Amino acid sequence: MFTGVYTALATPMAACGGVDYNALGRLLDAQLASGIHGLVLLGTTAETPTLSAAEKNEILRFCTQRINKRVKIIIGAGTNCTASTLEAVRAAQAFDPDGVLVVTPYYNKPNPSGLIEHFKRIAALGTPVVLYHIPGRTGLKLSGNVLAELLSAVPQLAGIKESDYDMAHVTDTAVKYAGRLSYLCGNDDLFPEYLALNASGIISAAANVFAPAFVKIYNLFTQGKPAEAFSVFAEIYPLVKACYLETNPICVKYMLSKIGFGGDTVRLPLGAISAENKAKIDALLARTNKEFFISGD
Repeated sequence: MFTGVYTALATPMAACGGVDYNALGRLLDAQLASGIHGLVLLGTTAETPTLSAAEKNEILRFCTQRINKRVKIIIGAGTNCTASTLEAVRAAQAFDPDGVLVVTPYYNKPNPSGLIEHFKRIAALGTPVVLYHIPGRTGLKLSGNVLAELLSAVPQLAGIKESDYDMAHVTDTAVKYAGRLSYLCGNDDLFPEYLALNASGIISAAANVFAPAFVKIYNLFTQGKPAEAFSVFAEIYPLVKACYLETNPICVKYMLSKIGFGGDTVRLPLGAISAENKAKIDALLARTNKEFFISGD
């Protein structure tokens, strides 16, 4: 089972556009020191669509060596082509991950039979698969019936990262499946709601910056202290929302740059954060309890 707080790790970039491995190493160390339970490498927050195959391989080598089995690792491997997804999963398997994160194919919107066969072939490779459902990015929303058919046909699916904002769908899915697989929150701003629905944890972009707070929220909730957990969440909520003022990870990387973890460079087609949103984030950072931020000390 995948339980607890998993940070969807960002990729610090140097001003020249290359990967900033010094900043990446410090970010990894700070994440591990925060008490997180796992890391997602090469997820959307890592700007994976803009990374070359060589860069992906080097990032995985660098990160897995530095992590050294101290926490669980899930590697993003999904594409909208079954052949290339299988290739990505095989490449990930060279680094012995605990699981692979596979998004439902985007843009081409597979029909149910194609979707089931897609995940059957991926699961057959043997690494636990976490299905990533994010209809806002993929254009494909799984109905309850299709999801039931998929989970029945591919019992090897180990979990779901749910990033749908349709809470009726989320509730229905959680009631049916949270007890039989890892049901992971994919929406940072709904973390308490997902915990109340028996989610096993979260895969979080905001945890790049606020890992200590997310860990505290999770620990308090699982200790039977939901009011205390919500109090922590309420304090960081304005900044969690600010992480998505622009397309992820633009604002997350700006926040990281402000607390000393690399620059705010993103790769095209993502562009620089606006001056207006910088000012909003600066004001929020200045009045938020620093114990909730990762630290390089």
